[in-house]
Amino acid sequence: MAGPARYDERTALLVVDVQNDFADPAGSLYVQGGEEVVAVANREAARARDAGALVVYTRDWHPAETPHFEPYGGIWPVHCVHDTWGAEFHPDLEVDGEQIHKATGPEDGYSAFSVQHLPTGEVRGTGLDELLAKYDVRRIVVVGLATDYCVRETALDALRRGYPVEVVGEGIRAVDLAPGDGDRALAVVEQAGAVVS
Repeated sequence: MAGPARYDERTALLVVDVQNDFADPAGSLYVQGGEEVVAVANREAARARDAGALVVYTRDWHPAETPHFEPYGGIWPVHCVHDTWGAEFHPDLEVDGEQIHKATGPEDGYSAFSVQHLPTGEVRGTGLDELLAKYDVRRIVVVGLATDYCVRETALDALRRGYPVEVVGEGIRAVDLAPGDGDRALAVVEQAGAVVS
């Protein structure tokens, strides 16, 4: 395990999907311990801002009906429908930075960088690539939810784009649909070249 995440003007902290439906026990897709991520995200965001780093908050922003959801052919319960309580950031999350909305249409949106349009299979960007280029970001740090889906895919997408990636282990939690999914996800991102601190 590495020490505390480091930040500078060329680093971006991605705070992934710290939303009520994932981080509140009343949420429709609650991630066990998800609320514990909030304080870590706030701490890391403060450290990042103090160092001049970019802080970006992502969130699922689904339509009410999408093939991502179980009632319409997907695997997930209805969650993070735009403009609902479930899609709002956790109330204790101190949101001070750029925001990216993902999966705004009939899409799977696991990565902060890209979504897959389910009717066509086309992969589309979220706008994050352009935002990071605007700020000349060269390195990525990731916290948020959930380890085995959006955190994993965001880290892997960042690595594919050539960014060194650090995942703050204290600031993530897993869905664990199958026991051990979170641990396996971290092994995958480490094998791909990320540092888990």
